[in-house]
Amino acid sequence: MTTVKDSPILHLKDYGQSVWMDNLSRDLLVSGELVELIDSRDVHGITSNPAIFEKAIAGNEIYDQDIEAGVRAGQSVEQIYESLVFDDIRRACDVLKPIYESSNGLDGYVSLEVPPNLAHDADTTLAEARRYAAAIERPNLMIKIPGTPEGLKAVEQTIRDGINVNVTLLFSVQSYIDTAWAYIRGLEGRLADGHDISHLASVASFFLSRIDSKVDDALDQLAEADASKQEQIAGLKGQVAIANAKLAYQEYKKITQSDRWQALVAKGAKVQRLLWASTSTKNPAYSDVMYVDELIGPDTVNTLPPNTIEACADHCDVISRIEADVDQAQTVIETLPTVGLDLDQVMDELLAEGIDKFIKPFDKLMDSLVMKVKQLSPA
Repeated sequence: MTTVKDSPILHLKDYGQSVWMDNLSRDLLVSGELVELIDSRDVHGITSNPAIFEKAIAGNEIYDQDIEAGVRAGQSVEQIYESLVFDDIRRACDVLKPIYESSNGLDGYVSLEVPPNLAHDADTTLAEARRYAAAIERPNLMIKIPGTPEGLKAVEQTIRDGINVNVTLLFSVQSYIDTAWAYIRGLEGRLADGHDISHLASVASFFLSRIDSKVDDALDQLAEADASKQEQIAGLKGQVAIANAKLAYQEYKKITQSDRWQALVAKGAKVQRLLWASTSTKNPAYSDVMYVDELIGPDTVNTLPPNTIEACADHCDVISRIEADVDQAQTVIETLPTVGLDLDQVMDELLAEGIDKFIKPFDKLMDSLVMKVKQLSPA
């Protein structure tokens, strides 16, 4: 890895933003690359998801010895999967533990998602969150739970239980607002139970590039259908995700200024930071660091895939922009209905698609593990 002297990525923290990496594999841990990324790229946390683990484990011989040991021990495929993933998560938590301690629990977290097929099952999501936390047993673990209505019920109780939560798959501003209040209710409940809340942490993972990809496609179709609106529609492309995120940040400010939140701060509560997710630019016509440059600001996290980390290390333009052009952001969102785009419907579709995009690789990984177990099983 090339070291970039005084790299832009090292200055995101100057504006109150932490860099986490959206990637995890045993190779990163064994090779020492994760330690190097912490040192050279200021990576202060890790997020994972079923797609990341499918990519990491399927076809990777580094896991074969542990899979074979699981086979010899008579473990099921599901037990083998968990043993592989839990071990990687524990190792990553241990590598990041010094950051967790030196930041007083602000950073240094590793996120692990509950099975994605539970997104609409509050009770089982809660049960799995509790089981994962007990099995991994690391203070800097975050359990990742989708921000569906059922998921938020589980989030509230998980926080009340004293388990750190990363609420994922947030697309609409309203979904963020609902998430923030679920966190607040969870903290209030924990206080009511007589427990300390000062060691709890949560992030709200607000997705970006998937919004622009879907909205841009819809805008193209609308432009084809109505030539008179083509110029207006062209001005909206690539604007919606960042505008949406800036409006969510304004809601974050309102909530953290509320009396209910301030009462929790007085008891030691940590703010639930907005985390920008889905930050790799899908459209080559757009800047490869647009979802970094435009959303730098206090009390935020940006979780970046490796390619975006390197792009940002090379040429991010680091200055706080999260509160720049908020009126323009509002105008962008308010203009969408006038050209025929229903953003609420798009957000609902994105949530459903997001869950599906995690279920499919999870199922694919389990299928690949079944094949590998057969290959490694004694004849």
